[in-house]
Amino acid sequence: MFTAHDAGHMAITHNFVTDSLIGMFIADFCCGLSIGWWKSSHNVHHLVTNHPEHDPDIQNVPLFATCPAYFKSISSSYYDGFTFAWDSAADFAVRYQQYTYYPVMGLARFNLYVLSWGHLLSRRSVNLGAASWTRPTEIAFMACYWFLFGYLLLWRSIPTWSLRVAFVLVSHVITAPLHVQITLSHWATSTADLGDAESFPQRQLRTTMDVACPRWLDFIHGGLQFQAVHHLFPRVPRHNLRRLQPLVRAFCKDVGIEYKILGFVDGNKEVLGRLGEVAGQVEMLIKCQKFMAQTGESGLH
Repeated sequence: MFTAHDAGHMAITHNFVTDSLIGMFIADFCCGLSIGWWKSSHNVHHLVTNHPEHDPDIQNVPLFATCPAYFKSISSSYYDGFTFAWDSAADFAVRYQQYTYYPVMGLARFNLYVLSWGHLLSRRSVNLGAASWTRPTEIAFMACYWFLFGYLLLWRSIPTWSLRVAFVLVSHVITAPLHVQITLSHWATSTADLGDAESFPQRQLRTTMDVACPRWLDFIHGGLQFQAVHHLFPRVPRHNLRRLQPLVRAFCKDVGIEYKILGFVDGNKEVLGRLGEVAGQVEMLIKCQKFMAQTGESGLH
């Protein structure tokens, strides 16, 4: 999937058809996920990183909220005005989000299946001209995945339902580190909207964090440890990101922009800390609401 990410950015051959086919083979055929859905969502994420109303990567209510902006309910521009309503389910789930983070990351792939098919069956996936072949190719590749994985492997090769369920859970939970890696560089960073006066580099570096690791661990992180660098130069091939990092750090020092980088463990602590902070705000909000309902006073003093 790291390679599919590179292909989605046309960072492998820099040719649309070739990189699209590479991405489709890995994402659609091998993993059952739509590279077209991912590109549609991910391109918006790169443009308006960490914006609560626009960035689909942080629109996870009712399970998670990375900032208090979601407390008032948010209408998503990416999902055509769909409202992420703050309701009793969000009140409950977000209060414990720092504890459910890792378990949900283990099951996140199932949600990606739904989003992938939802995209391919919607008008959003209809491309014209030279890209008109992408939608039917993706549907064919994903149908092959479900034939191989769902029918030949699960149904024909595994004899009992208990073993089928166990196999599906184990084979999907093992992808949790990928989902943790994806969220690590953004969920603990700023979600403020500073307006059009903020430059592109300033916004990307304010809302993105790099992860420090030795060179021999680069393959395990798949290039996503250089998210700040990648967000500035999305089409730079993965093997050049480490070489580019010192130049970005020097640029940040020259112009006075903060460049945030933490180790993997400290980065996880930052994410859990942010989730816990927002959960504490929800807890306080609920207590205030109950106090007001009982006494008619705010109780803010």
